[in-house]
Amino acid sequence: MAPARAGAMPDPRPALFHMNMTIDKLRAMALAVLPRMFRPEEDVHVHCLRRVDGAIRPEGVSQRYTAMTLIGLATEAAHDARAALAGKAPVDVGEALIRRVDGWTNLGDTAVTLWAARLLGCADTDRALRRLRTLDPVNKPHPTVELAWTVAALTVGHDPSPDPSLAHATASRLLDSYHADARLFPHQPHDAPAPALRGHVGCFADQVYPIQALAFYGMKFSDKRAIDASQGCARKICELMGRDGQWWWHYDVRSGRVVEGYPVYSVHQDAMAPMALLAAQAACGENFDEAIDLGLKWLVHSPEIGASLIDTENNIIWRKVCRREPGKLTRAMQAVASSIHPAIRVPGTRAAFPPVAVDWESRPYHMGWLLHAFPASLSKRFLRQPSETIHDPARRVLAKPASV
Repeated sequence: MAPARAGAMPDPRPALFHMNMTIDKLRAMALAVLPRMFRPEEDVHVHCLRRVDGAIRPEGVSQRYTAMTLIGLATEAAHDARAALAGKAPVDVGEALIRRVDGWTNLGDTAVTLWAARLLGCADTDRALRRLRTLDPVNKPHPTVELAWTVAALTVGHDPSPDPSLAHATASRLLDSYHADARLFPHQPHDAPAPALRGHVGCFADQVYPIQALAFYGMKFSDKRAIDASQGCARKICELMGRDGQWWWHYDVRSGRVVEGYPVYSVHQDAMAPMALLAAQAACGENFDEAIDLGLKWLVHSPEIGASLIDTENNIIWRKVCRREPGKLTRAMQAVASSIHPAIRVPGTRAAFPPVAVDWESRPYHMGWLLHAFPASLSKRFLRQPSETIHDPARRVLAKPASV
């Protein structure tokens, strides 16, 4: 089958997408909350909105999250995108980001800025490209996720790649890091140092961004190896998905097993998994919409908390369901145990540290990736059918903060 163009999305089987009304409402919520997450005087998004003592307040700023949000807004109608940016045009916010890149030392921030700039048609995009080259994604020890963003930034859209040689070399490094037997990607590329006790662990982000990036790259350059890796990893995370639709967090790249499931992040359910799987679907032709559908169902009603992370009253999707535990104790214990042998796990963690806590935080990149995964042009192709819609379960979470 001839590869589709990079970034193309196929028509999904609408019978499995009975959640389309939920998608429409999630999109509307994202557009409604984004103005509260933007600082127009600085042309930058906040790091997060956080609920403390009943009040929801903005915290910090993030260049990275600004770029990711712009990627999502790139496919929105001009008036909706401006409204989400307090009246500013996305291209102007993107160009403000580009003017800052010269001093950046983080490859990820630079890559997503280039990605956004290319989609928006910003002026002086070459400035971001020059910074990307300086940070050397081919040889320096950058994380897997940041290499994936680099590949995506160099391959998205209808235009030719601005640097095919760099795209090929970075994609090759990413592909060489793929564990073909486990069908998973590690947290660090194969030629970079990794922590002794968790070098075998790859998180969910380490899977979805390479799935998406290699799908884009494979379509752009008709590269079968890239498409096969994208498809293989997409199949694997679907196989490992939780019974109730949870996209689990930590995986063993040696054995292909889940190391630790929690926390379950809302952004994985309605944004990161769909955007990766739909990209893989466009590249290889395999249909992943049943898994996407199941992930959305978990977000509408999460059995761990008997409610939802979707807060319709405040137009906020809260960040995650996690264990009630000190710090990241369970993840650390399971990483150490599985480092001894792939089959070893610390028993009793669910009873000792039940996954019933809610992280009362929401970050703007979630809204960006949600809009990127389900742009209006795609969501309108879902046939309307009887569906589970967003309703009271979200308020049940808000009504009982002390118990979750």
